Amino acid sequence: MSTPTAGRADGRKRVVVLDYGSGNLRSAERAVAHAGADVVVTADPEQALAADGLVVPGVGAFAACMAGLTDVGGPGLIARRVAEGRPTLAICVGHQVLFDAGIEHGVRAPGCAVWPGLVEQLAVQRLPHMGWNTVEPPAGSGLFAGIEDERFYFVHSYGVRMLAETPGRTVTWAEHEGDRFVAAVEEGPLWSTQFHPEKSGEAGTALLRNWVATL
Repeated sequence: MSTPTAGRADGRKRVVVLDYGSGNLRSAERAVAHAGADVVVTADPEQALAADGLVVPGVGAFAACMAGLTDVGGPGLIARRVAEGRPTLAICVGHQVLFDAGIEHGVRAPGCAVWPGLVEQLAVQRLPHMGWNTVEPPAGSGLFAGIEDERFYFVHSYGVRMLAETPGRTVTWAEHEGDRFVAAVEEGPLWSTQFHPEKSGEAGTALLRNWVATL
């Protein structure tokens, strides 16, 4: 597989799935490829910076994911790509670590602090929140264009309950047992989802195609 440095002559874009020891790497790789991009899984910072698109997956505990991301220079990579207007998509715990901090089992761990917000356990009886759920995207969402009424696959026990929309930032919400949480964020070149598009069937493929189209 060729090194992702720029879009190919045939128009296909090149995407890096960042390997920092956490996430459904191969599932993400296959899903983004199915959405129309050339994909490589790597922790190499030069490839991650040069790629047309960067995907930051994540599963497991907030602190462990943040530690792994830090080990490969992930926070700096994300910040630089945002500053340069280069598209990045974060998924599940990859989405969560973009916020100020996370609290799990009474332990608070710092995040990337791209967005203000605290990741905390959902105040519900049934955890994890696992399975298909609807979302509430705002009007004009690029991420959910054409799939506003679809269902997506969630697997998580933690989320962010408060995030203000600002000029240039849109927030998509979801609800589990009456507890509302942030399901997705779009701000400039940085988009993120609490759910797993790579596990969300045709709706997830359509969402990834929407993202690939921005590269």
